[in-house]
Amino acid sequence: MLLNSCKALRNSFSSNAWRAASTHGPRQPVSLLSPEKRLEKAHPQFTERSQLKYARRLVVKLGSAVITREDNHGLALGRLASIVEQVAECHLEGREVIMVTSGAVAFGKQKLAQELLMSLSMRETLNPKDTKEFDGATLEPRAAAAVGQSGLMSLYDAMFAQYGVKIAQVLVTKPDFYNEETRNNLFSTLSELISLNIVPIINTNDAVSPPMFIRDDEPAGGARKGIPIKDNDSLSAMLAAEVQADLLILMSDVDGIYNKPPWEDGAKLMHTYTSDDVNSIEYGTKSKVGTGGMDAKVKAATWALDRGVSVVICNGMQEKAIKTIVGGRKVGTFFTESTESANTVPVEVMAENARIGSRQMQALSAAERATAVSNLADLLVSREKFILEANAKDLAEAQRSGLAKPLLSRLSLNSAKLKNLSVGLKQIAEDSHKNVGRVLRRTRLADGLELKQVTVPIGVLLVIFESRPDSLPQVAALAMASANGLLLKGGKEAAHSNKALMELVKEALTSVGAEHAVSLVSTREEISDLLAMESHIDLIIPRGSSELVRNIQEQSLHIPVLGHAEGVCHVFIDKDADLNKALHIARDAKCDYPAACNAMETLLIHEDLMSGEIFNDVCNMLKREGVKIYAGPRLNQQLTFGPPAAKSLRHEYGALECCIEIVPSLEEAINHIHTYGSGHTDVIVTENDAAAKHFLGSVDSACVFHNASSRFADGFRFGLGAEVGISTARIHARGPVGVEGLLTTKWILNGQDHAAADFADGGQRNWLHQSLPID
Repeated sequence: MLLNSCKALRNSFSSNAWRAASTHGPRQPVSLLSPEKRLEKAHPQFTERSQLKYARRLVVKLGSAVITREDNHGLALGRLASIVEQVAECHLEGREVIMVTSGAVAFGKQKLAQELLMSLSMRETLNPKDTKEFDGATLEPRAAAAVGQSGLMSLYDAMFAQYGVKIAQVLVTKPDFYNEETRNNLFSTLSELISLNIVPIINTNDAVSPPMFIRDDEPAGGARKGIPIKDNDSLSAMLAAEVQADLLILMSDVDGIYNKPPWEDGAKLMHTYTSDDVNSIEYGTKSKVGTGGMDAKVKAATWALDRGVSVVICNGMQEKAIKTIVGGRKVGTFFTESTESANTVPVEVMAENARIGSRQMQALSAAERATAVSNLADLLVSREKFILEANAKDLAEAQRSGLAKPLLSRLSLNSAKLKNLSVGLKQIAEDSHKNVGRVLRRTRLADGLELKQVTVPIGVLLVIFESRPDSLPQVAALAMASANGLLLKGGKEAAHSNKALMELVKEALTSVGAEHAVSLVSTREEISDLLAMESHIDLIIPRGSSELVRNIQEQSLHIPVLGHAEGVCHVFIDKDADLNKALHIARDAKCDYPAACNAMETLLIHEDLMSGEIFNDVCNMLKREGVKIYAGPRLNQQLTFGPPAAKSLRHEYGALECCIEIVPSLEEAINHIHTYGSGHTDVIVTENDAAAKHFLGSVDSACVFHNASSRFADGFRFGLGAEVGISTARIHARGPVGVEGLLTTKWILNGQDHAAADFADGGQRNWLHQSLPID
C-alpha cells in the first residue's frame, strides 16, 4: 500500500536519473546528474506533515549527542539500536535511506581509554613509583577517530545484519566537496550503492585534519555557490540537496527549534518553521544543549529547504522518532515554505486562546452567556440558506466518493434540522443562568470560617466528531453556556458545512467579546497529535464511529476521554407486553433513525410469545419497514427456515438491520444485556409493573426505559437542550451529557485570621462543621 502510494505521488513529479525504476529486487544503476542539474527540484516540495509518508529518499543525520552516552563514555547502544531498527524498517518498506553519523571519536575514546587504563595498570605493577593519573579527556581526537571508525562501522554492520540490511561506509573530508572530480566520484558512489540496495553510512574522516581555511562562499569548482561545510548539519544539507532527497531528518538532543533557548522562561517549541520566522528566534551563546549549533542547524535546514528538500529537526532520543515523523505525526520542527501553513494559527495557539476565552466567558454574567447562545440559535434560522448551500457541497462530494448511506444521513442538513437545533439552543440559553458559579454546598467549619463548593467549567474541551455537522452548534452552545473553551475537530466529509457553521459561532461569540473561546481545527492535524496536548486540553469527547471512539480511548494516555465506543441497544418484549405498544416501540427504536447510537440493534423476545401473534407481527412489521433481520443462536435453533444467523450478538449495525433473539425469562434478558450490551440504552416493554421495576433496577446501563423507545436517550429529548455526546462511563457524567457534564467544582473558603494550629488540642478554636442552607 505504501509503495503504491509513493509511486502514485512520485509519478506526478518530474523524474530524474537518480531514482531507481522499482523498489522490488535489485535497483538498477543510475547515472549521476551533471553539476548544473543537481539542485533542480525533482518534485513539488512537501508542504504538510501528512505528506511525509510519501517520502521515498531520506537523509538521516545522527548528532554526537544522540549517539553518545550522557556521561560521554562510549555510545548509547540502546538508543542506537532503536534508530538502526527504524532505518532498517524504512529501507525494507522500499525507501532509500542515507545516514550521516557522528560517534567515531566517542567510540574511539572509549576503546583507547580501556587500553590506556590496562597499560597504566601494568606500569604501576612494574614500577609503583610511576603513578601518573589518567585523564580520558587528554586523548587526541584524531587518534580516537582513527580507532573508532572501524569499531563504529562494525557495530552498525552487526546491528543492520539483524534485519538483513547491508551497509557501506563512505568516509569524506571537507575538500572532497570542493574538488569537482572527487565530488563527482562521491555522488557516483552513493548512486551505485543505492542502486545495489545498500544503505550508505557517511562519516567525516576526523582522523585527518582538513585545511584550516577554505573560502566556502566561493563557487565550488567554479560552478556555483555551496553551503559552508562546518559540521555534520551542513554536510547533511549538502548531501540531501545533491541527491535530491525528499526528506532530511536532523537528529539532535533538543526537541526542535525554540523561539529562544529552551531553558529560558517563555521558550516555545516551533512545530513549523518558515522563512518568515528567521527574525523570531533568539539563539543562546553557549547553551546546555549545544545551541551554539542551533543557529547552524537552522541555516543548514533552510539551505536544504531552498533547494527542494523538506526538513525536520527533532530529538533523536525520542522513541521511534524517525517512524513517527515519516508517519506524519507532529514531532520536532518541520521546515516548510507553505504559505498556508505560515498563515494558519497553530493548534497550540488555538488551545491557549480557548483557555483565555474560557476565562473571559467565566467573567461574563449569566445573562451575557445566554445572549451569546441565543444569538447563535437565531443565526441558525436566519442564515439557513448560507448553511444549506455549504452542506450541499459536502453532500455532492460525499456522493461522488461513495460515502455509506448511514454516514450520508448523518451528514445531511435541512430546514427542519436547523429549526430543531435552534429550539434546542434556545433551551440551553434559558437554562444557562444557573450553570456556572452555582453553590452546591455551604458549611460553617467554625465561627467566622465558611466553606462553599461551587460549579466551574472544566477548562478546554476537545470534541472530535465525524459526519454530523449539526454537532458543531450543539457542542459550541453547551461550551458557551458552561464557559468552557472548545476545540472542534470535524470530519473532512463535512468541511464546508463545519466552516459555515463555525462562522456563525464566531459571530455569536464576538457579540460578547470572546471570539477565540471556540475554534475549529481545520488544519490536517493528526488526531494522535491532538491527543498528546495534555498541557492544553482537559477533556476529550469523541462523537462518531465505534472505531473512532475506541482508537481515541486507546491513544489518549494523559487526557480523560468522555464517551462511548458502541451503541448496542436492546428492546426486550416481555411475556406480559401489550402487542400494539411493542410494535410501536420496536418500529420507532429501529426505524426512526437507524444510524443513531440510540437505535435498537437487538430485539429480545420472551420465548413464551413464540406461539402467539406478537412474534410474527413484530417480524412482519420490521420486514415491511425494510429491516434486514438476523437470528440469534436460540432463535436459529427453533426455526427451520429462518433469517440468516447473526455473526455476533454484540454488533452495532447503524442501518436498517437488527438481530432478534429469544430468551426464556426476564433474568435471562438481563443477563443477555449485561453480556452483549454496551451499557448505552436498554428498554423493557411490559404491562407487569414488578417486572419493569426489577428490569429498571437491575440493568446496569446509562439509560434504562420502560415502555418507551430507546430513541429518547438524547440530550434534547431529556430537556438538556443538546448534548456533547452520550457517556457510558461510570464517573463524572453518564448518559446524555449536557451542560452539567461539562462542569466541575472548586472549593471557596472565607475566613478571618484562621490557622489550622488554632484547632489543635488546647487551641483557641473549635470545629462546628455545620451545614448551611444554599441561597
